[in-house]
Amino acid sequence: MNKMESMSGAKALMMAMEKEGVKQVFGLPGGANLPMYDEFARCNIRHILTRHEQSAAHMADGFGRVSRKPGVCFATSGPGATNILTGIATAQADSAPMIAVTGQVPVGMIGKDAFQESDIIGMANPVVKYAFQPRSAGEIPEVVKKGFFIAESGRPGPVLIDIPKDVQTNVEPMNFPDEFKIQGYYPWADPDIVNVEKAIDMLLHAEKPIILAGGGTIISSAFAELQSIAETLMLPVVTTFKGKGAFPENHPLSLGPIGMHGHAEANKMMSEADCVLAIGTRFSDRSVGTFEAFEKRLKIIHMDVDPAEIGKNQTAQIAVIGDVRVNLRVMIKLLLQRAIKKSEETPWIKHVKETKTYWKENLKLHPGEMGAAKILRKLRELLPKESVVTTEVGQHQMWASLFYDVIQPGTFFSSTGLGTMGWGFPAAIGAKVARPDVPVVDIAGDGSFAMTENSLATAVLEDIPVIVFVLNNSTLGMVAQWQRTFYDRRMIGVDQKSCPDYVKLAESYGAQGIRAQSMDELDKAIKTALSSDVATVIDIPIDPEEDVLPFVAPGTSLAEMILPS
Repeated sequence: MNKMESMSGAKALMMAMEKEGVKQVFGLPGGANLPMYDEFARCNIRHILTRHEQSAAHMADGFGRVSRKPGVCFATSGPGATNILTGIATAQADSAPMIAVTGQVPVGMIGKDAFQESDIIGMANPVVKYAFQPRSAGEIPEVVKKGFFIAESGRPGPVLIDIPKDVQTNVEPMNFPDEFKIQGYYPWADPDIVNVEKAIDMLLHAEKPIILAGGGTIISSAFAELQSIAETLMLPVVTTFKGKGAFPENHPLSLGPIGMHGHAEANKMMSEADCVLAIGTRFSDRSVGTFEAFEKRLKIIHMDVDPAEIGKNQTAQIAVIGDVRVNLRVMIKLLLQRAIKKSEETPWIKHVKETKTYWKENLKLHPGEMGAAKILRKLRELLPKESVVTTEVGQHQMWASLFYDVIQPGTFFSSTGLGTMGWGFPAAIGAKVARPDVPVVDIAGDGSFAMTENSLATAVLEDIPVIVFVLNNSTLGMVAQWQRTFYDRRMIGVDQKSCPDYVKLAESYGAQGIRAQSMDELDKAIKTALSSDVATVIDIPIDPEEDVLPFVAPGTSLAEMILPS
């Protein structure tokens, strides 16, 4: 224990966060969190003012995914706290480390329907890793210490700390603990050597083995280990969409993402494989199609830090529980001990390469100059490989899955579990705060960008120059595609009618707005944005009838994907 000192709960909160290395907080003040805000005047933590609490959570989420350390967001009680819930749920669905701190009415008023009171603990419990509500100021230092540990250990996730207003103002002696115990919480850390050995044997005896890398591979930063395993055993690599960027997509063994809008070659090879090394994935329905068809004739080795994922969606013949980076390193050591190094000239690898070449040459693309594939390939051509990319949710997100190749692992992030429209832009702001040294681009659609475009004020006023790359079809594009495909073209509630003008909107905030209607204009716009010191919105009009293909319809298998004709 450190020496005890009397201080307010709000001051103890800031001191505890400083001890955890917090440099910035994204948030909005209100009546119930003003004592905490007052402490910003006396601490070294930067406050980044947002225009909505949901965006504050998304910024903290983006910061956490890029830095691998919990991002922190603040909101007041009542509607401030409920506004932050969507961002918390998004982080939980994608296992992103976050600390959300909300103000609450005084302890004596809880449960009495006080002004701006909400039971945020009850509301948030299903979508947080843990929720705290300290009832005395002296609890705050230990609560913060535990909160950060829970958020970033094991399978990361969001932690809520809800602090009543009188707990913020009360002055009590404070202990800032160096050690603590959390009863019942034991993150799985030790390697699973026995099952790693079994996994190696299964892979060596398979005729058509494949690696499926999920988001857990990125969370654990197991990039070098994944590449070493793939190259040693000559295993083709597919990813989930959340795992996109776990493996360089210009690597000869890379096939790209599988799933509803996965690469044709990836879906085909996944459908033909007889054994899969699944790393840090929960086998989402959007990734594997129908569960029954996916595991038919397929032996599954499931590596995951979360034991609850084993057997939840797919039956695993071998389960390797623990941090995937740790277990992959064990696998590498065991392969070295056995002196195993496969030749690339196996019939399976030859077939994989032929299939990859076929789809590269034969996948039909939109014939126009400003088709999605050409637009995103131009972005890839001009962006430095270390650039960080976020996406919104919709057609543009799936086009990014198909046509934007991630070269440097761990530089691509999206809302995949909850599928939150409006996530990408504030997440890009958080990512830029975490990595100010690299360009950060949000690949957006007009529908998603409209939901959090007021974060342009934050980007401009806080000097956070991100780029928003809007594929603008003036339509809620993915909904429109489903209406064309499944609802006999009954187009209802999807026409955005070119409102607003995103160039003028950007300029109204003091950002730079550029419209690009040809490839030459797009080339110039991207180069201008990359050299700019202010936030830039590039508005790119595209065909509202262009669909995202290939497409695996709900309730069908990966082998039944719909292809462009």
